Amino acid sequence: MGRKYFGTDGIRGRANGLITPDLAMRVGQATGLLFQRGDHRHRVVIGKDTRLSGYMIEYAMVGGFTSVGMDVMLLGPVPTPAVAMLTRSMRADVGVMISASHNPYEDNGIKLFGPDGFKLSDEVEAEIERLLDCNLGSRLSKSKHLGRAKRIESVHARYIEFAKRTLPRNLSLDGLRIVLDCANGAAYKVAPEALWELGAEVFSIGIEPDGFNINHNVGSTAPDALVRKVREMRADVGIALDGDADRLLMVDEKGNVIDGDQIMAVIAQSWMEDGRLSKPGLVTTVMSNLGLERYLQGVGLGMVRTAVGDRYVLEHMRQNGYNVGGEQSGHIILSDYSTTGDGLVAALQVMAVVKRSDKPVSEVCHRFEPLPQILKNVRVSGTVLSQPGIAEMIEKQRTRLAASGRLLIRPSGTEPVIRVMGEGDNKDLVESVVDDICDALTASGTSLAAE
Repeated sequence: MGRKYFGTDGIRGRANGLITPDLAMRVGQATGLLFQRGDHRHRVVIGKDTRLSGYMIEYAMVGGFTSVGMDVMLLGPVPTPAVAMLTRSMRADVGVMISASHNPYEDNGIKLFGPDGFKLSDEVEAEIERLLDCNLGSRLSKSKHLGRAKRIESVHARYIEFAKRTLPRNLSLDGLRIVLDCANGAAYKVAPEALWELGAEVFSIGIEPDGFNINHNVGSTAPDALVRKVREMRADVGIALDGDADRLLMVDEKGNVIDGDQIMAVIAQSWMEDGRLSKPGLVTTVMSNLGLERYLQGVGLGMVRTAVGDRYVLEHMRQNGYNVGGEQSGHIILSDYSTTGDGLVAALQVMAVVKRSDKPVSEVCHRFEPLPQILKNVRVSGTVLSQPGIAEMIEKQRTRLAASGRLLIRPSGTEPVIRVMGEGDNKDLVESVVDDICDALTASGTSLAAE
């Protein structure tokens, strides 16, 4: 059964479209009721990124939580991993991050964390959905039991110290010239300060949020600005975070982009050599390049693939004892430190390898040659994949690739598109397979366009 509100990463949609003050208030009420367990005074921490609509959603959620008797601690603009960390360290019953991650400013979203700092399970989200469509009026708190709200001032310092402690005590970033792109998002204050305090020379872009410019031509989904700045400043490395700083990509001193697959290869091999890997391998998704899998096999490590979404990566990590995982898009989960993706902490782990090796980033972070990988999106207005003949057509194209590559077709969990991804040793063949599938979906009569 499909879900009405929650996608692969919380609730996300257009501000004042799907994400209205009324919905935000009801999410606060439903979540607050569900997480009131025991007789203690219950409380929630709420963080946000820099979108204009964050104010509207934040105060609506305050109303929802306080109306069911929960106290609210407002964190202001902070990275998603900071919310996860502070939910645990401040002994909150639930954590909330108001963000649409890498989406444009018009969108917003609500991510929820349990008291352990982990994102909620499908089962808990389903229960929240059930409550959202109920009349909760009879379950509101009596006047004397209403919650209070206050702002917490020490949030940035706490997160900066947490991030710095993920590096060995005797390791500094002295001598490194780093260009940092904060996407005009949640990390615009904490990330530059953390890198500077660790000794780096920092050149920051994307640190002037105005409510509208989050992720606009900056950040991990738009690396061109970072590439130009790295070359201009003759920097050693560039780091780009996304709007809520739970993912990253990097750029080497030559201006080459380093994606999540290369970052995971660097960290996994380094941790293996240091005896820090809890299991001989890592967890990633079906989107990771086949080149990563072959590289890991070559150094004696395995790789497990999950469905797309960092929550599914983390689920497998927790159930099977892995401590390194992530996505090609740059969500890197290092469970020794964090319960969710943390772009800054992942970047620091790579910087530690660079400092110890005393080699340029282009050498450290180019672990394998990626196989040609083609990804196209087909905007859909219906259930294209269930149309007559579509499944047979896809299988025919899959057979064309045979054992020399992979084919993945899936609906997006955050947008109305079908994602068509092919990869293999023969680039021309991969392009032909992907184009044929996109053409067939377009011709089905329910699709709008291929991107």
